[in-house]
Amino acid sequence: MNIYEEALIPKIGVVTDIRIDTPDIKTFRVVTPDGKKAFEHQPGQCAMLSIPGVGEAMFSITSSPTNKDFMEFSIKKCGCVTEWLHSLELGQEITIRGPYGKPFPVDTDFSGKSLLFIAGGVGLAPLRSVINYCRHYRDRYGKIDIVYGSRSKEDLLDYKEIVEEWANDNGVNVYLTIDNPQKEWDGHVGFVPNYVKELNFDRDKIAVLCGPPIMIKFTLDALQALGFDKKQIYTTLELRMKCGIGKCGRCNVGAKYVCKDGPVFRCDELSELPDEY
Repeated sequence: MNIYEEALIPKIGVVTDIRIDTPDIKTFRVVTPDGKKAFEHQPGQCAMLSIPGVGEAMFSITSSPTNKDFMEFSIKKCGCVTEWLHSLELGQEITIRGPYGKPFPVDTDFSGKSLLFIAGGVGLAPLRSVINYCRHYRDRYGKIDIVYGSRSKEDLLDYKEIVEEWANDNGVNVYLTIDNPQKEWDGHVGFVPNYVKELNFDRDKIAVLCGPPIMIKFTLDALQALGFDKKQIYTTLELRMKCGIGKCGRCNVGAKYVCKDGPVFRCDELSELPDEY
């Protein structure tokens, strides 16, 4: 059995923890019935979660590969499958298969470099895996900067982990922003692309983006205005993935299959894709 055939076979997953992160995002911890991790993965890869009789959908694995006990998925309620997932209770079973996709090049292109992570809204979910991987192997990387923004303080994903863990690491700087002022918020207010321009980062680093398409577009423009080359910038695209192995054609764009050639892309590669993406 080859790797693609194995990835098509679903495994039973048991939900052992549910964390309410924001008004519309929950994080689910999943293990096999014998209490183990369903399979190994790399930062940036995805898995297919399914509720038999309801449907299935592809989600980023948000926990780091360095966690050997379980996998986590931060899921925003935005459709039929996600509504069912949000209704799950502890101990309930789902099916899980994977891993799928090309990961972030954490052990090659990122190694020895300073890193700039930029996320908007639920876009932090795919980056959490690679951020925690780089934090675990801290001596392999230079300085780590994290810029994260959302609509409000309540919509900031993983807020407790960010302020209590990430912000206290040596060599890690965290910059949070929200779209509009709030009485209980004394931090930065404004959109992520503009904040990136204000921070005026050095150009000697790799930038990693994830968020709504419009945020990625304007943040990419902001980074290029600062002098970053597209070859220094990576993003992750997960729209339209279905089978995960390039067979159904749903994620085909130009000469690329997002599930096999991505979901992680260097931004100069995106320039080769049709405008529809």
